[in-house]
Amino acid sequence: MNTHSTTQAVSASLSAEARIAQYDWNALSEELNGFGCVVIEKLLSPEECRHIAGLYQEEKHFRSHIHMARHGFGKGEYRYFKYPLPELIEALRTALYPRLANVANAWNERMGIDERYPAGHAAFLKQCHDAGQTRPTPLLLQYVPGDFNCLHQDLYGDLAFPIQVAILLSAPDKDFTGGEFVLTEQRPRMQSRAEVVSLGQGDAVAFAVHNRPVQGTRGNYRVNLRHGVSRLRSGMRHTLGIIFHDAR
Repeated sequence: MNTHSTTQAVSASLSAEARIAQYDWNALSEELNGFGCVVIEKLLSPEECRHIAGLYQEEKHFRSHIHMARHGFGKGEYRYFKYPLPELIEALRTALYPRLANVANAWNERMGIDERYPAGHAAFLKQCHDAGQTRPTPLLLQYVPGDFNCLHQDLYGDLAFPIQVAILLSAPDKDFTGGEFVLTEQRPRMQSRAEVVSLGQGDAVAFAVHNRPVQGTRGNYRVNLRHGVSRLRSGMRHTLGIIFHDAR
């Protein structure tokens, strides 16, 4: 990496850390604990959203291109970024992780899971890489009319960080209609609960990847979550997905 690139990366990291620190993480964590998801408003500016969405056509940034219909995932497409990640995406991944690791560790304690996540993302990635999970997982998704994403969980190996983040890059009712983010939660011996999350351009949603604890009358129990996107009605929708564990 040359001096200019190093300066850009440091600047992006400082910018990401500063913007993340501005949020009330006690309030965000409380809502994430209560409902399995929370909106982080205006995490990216419209200009940053357009810039990241524009990367979709640049092959050099990506390691693979997935057409959902071929795999039964839904209808639409997405691309996984390759290392090194674009500076802002790398910086956001690094800055968000410690805030969410606090919640993740509390969840594991409540669910009786021994695993604890390190304070820094680099240390967690080392654990992933030592376990053979070396492929980056941040991705850029693109939907056009009729596209949708089936309910799923983003698990790519034995190691999985239990919270991930999706950032809406397009403007609802301007760039597209439909395409709502949907989360479902299955509690033992109960019907599933659905959550439809309204997002504006640049808003992020942090949500449970797989399981989370819920307080019951006899202590904590685990609920199972899946997420997806409803059918796009018109336009084009781009989303940035930030997953904190790497894949095999």
